[in-house]
Amino acid sequence: MHLETNRLPLDRTFSVAPMMDWTTRDYRAFARTLTRHALLYTEMVTTGAILHGHPRERFLGHDDVEHPLALQLGGSDASELAECAAIAQAWGYDEVNLNVGCPSDRVQNNLIGACLMAYPDKVAAAVKAMTAAVSIPVTVKCRIGIDAQDEDEDLERFIGTVAGAGCNTFIVHARKAWLEGLSPKENRDIPPLNYARVHRLKTAHPDLHIGINGGLKTLTDCQAQLEHVDSIMVGREAYQNPWLLAAVDETFYGEPGPAHSRHQAAMALRPYIAKRLSEGAKLNHVTRHLLGLFQGCPGGRRFRRHLSENAHREGAGLQVFDDALGLVDMGVGKTENSPVMV
Repeated sequence: MHLETNRLPLDRTFSVAPMMDWTTRDYRAFARTLTRHALLYTEMVTTGAILHGHPRERFLGHDDVEHPLALQLGGSDASELAECAAIAQAWGYDEVNLNVGCPSDRVQNNLIGACLMAYPDKVAAAVKAMTAAVSIPVTVKCRIGIDAQDEDEDLERFIGTVAGAGCNTFIVHARKAWLEGLSPKENRDIPPLNYARVHRLKTAHPDLHIGINGGLKTLTDCQAQLEHVDSIMVGREAYQNPWLLAAVDETFYGEPGPAHSRHQAAMALRPYIAKRLSEGAKLNHVTRHLLGLFQGCPGGRRFRRHLSENAHREGAGLQVFDDALGLVDMGVGKTENSPVMV
């Protein structure tokens, strides 16, 4: 089995969240061995990196197999965001997304991420400039609020203002971000989930596409959310337990996924690994994203250990990958049916 490069139309019913250091081009190529249809997002890339970083390939490079693919931008200057959106379209991205949800100190200091929820007019100006610069969709990923904001009044004001500037798609992380008092890591878990608030947002704005993100761990959970919102976005679970993605196409798009076993998915990535090695990439840059593939399987721990201990070594190549696969018990992951939806 080889990775297919036929482009499918963008359908954001199910997407994998943008995650710093995780949703790299190598993870996205791996994800495509498990799902053809899920919308994939890049890590957040700042406008400064795109406009002033060199080579630009470092920040925008991707493989054709990754489509449908969205670029997430971090920034607040309308003209810079518009320029970067146009560059994203020229580089072939299917969507450009503005980050209004990241709570880290580094991005706060540059007026990037969740702190922008306090400046709806600034976000609206950015969205207006971006939509004028491109023909691909411009979307916003945000929280339900920050710090002492009112989850009803302030969120409604933010959504209404930004929608009025031309954005019709919002992916909402159903937690507040506490920029004062919580670390970025704590902000992923400690603020309570409030799915009902996102559901009410959709009811109040039936004309907008409202997606939901945060704490979703099973496809059953995701299906339940689709009774209230237009789409779901899964983050850490899709990365740490990637086999979850193998049932996405059948569950949400009515088509069988590309992999019927974990072993088949791993072998489908082998030509891509060879290509990346020939380009000068290190083996562990790719294989670190596969460490959870055999989670819960006999031999899965040996698989992870072998890659963790050897893939970073100088000159490590496909033999290290093949040896790691050989440590998974014979038959495990080779004859599975499509994964059970739990």
